[in-house]
Amino acid sequence: MASTDHEDGTAATRPRRGRGDKAAAIAHAACEVFGRDGYTRASIDTIAAEAGASTRTLYNHFPGGKAELFRSVMQWSAGQVRDEQLVRLRKFLDPQRPPRPEDLERDLLALARAWVALMTDFRDHFALVRHIHGEAGHVPPEVLDAWQEAGPRRVSRELTVVMAALADHGLLDVHGNPAQATAHFMALISAEIAQRSYWGVIPLPPEETDRITAVGVQTFLRAYGAAGRPR
Repeated sequence: MASTDHEDGTAATRPRRGRGDKAAAIAHAACEVFGRDGYTRASIDTIAAEAGASTRTLYNHFPGGKAELFRSVMQWSAGQVRDEQLVRLRKFLDPQRPPRPEDLERDLLALARAWVALMTDFRDHFALVRHIHGEAGHVPPEVLDAWQEAGPRRVSRELTVVMAALADHGLLDVHGNPAQATAHFMALISAEIAQRSYWGVIPLPPEETDRITAVGVQTFLRAYGAAGRPR
């Protein structure tokens, strides 16, 4: 897998072409196997067989074996989801152009629904995430940290900037802690959906997803809505 720079200057990994065709095949096979079997049960032999490669070829491309392969796949996959989350964040909540007070709930809800939809749009990635949550004690700590830094932490930092900007414009009262407001927003709009759908493996009916996100946004605004903001 090769390094590619994103607009923020960070690097993510992705399958290469040319000489890296076999590495790409191994990476894609690993994503499927890890998503199906989890980190603990997935074997190098199975991944190599799925990729049409020998185990020797796999280790030539990924000398660190399963841990290195899982880390590479997760960083690449998390980077894809992160980039799409940030595109949708900027579409619905631009801190340079804050919404009118009467439109804040509408825009928060649009963002919430766009982000929740990623569980369906990136089903393979969230299958991996589901296994990470279930097997965290068996996944190398450095792999967990690499995944968090490649995706969730970056998105959380960007949303925290937006929350602080909304507070500066008098649209929210984050009680001096925009990072905490961010954590609460994320939990309220997606935690129940993730748990009940098993991270998108068994999607909820659209009307139920819409209801949960709407209630989540309303609850968030009851906790963090600025005094005098239209409700």
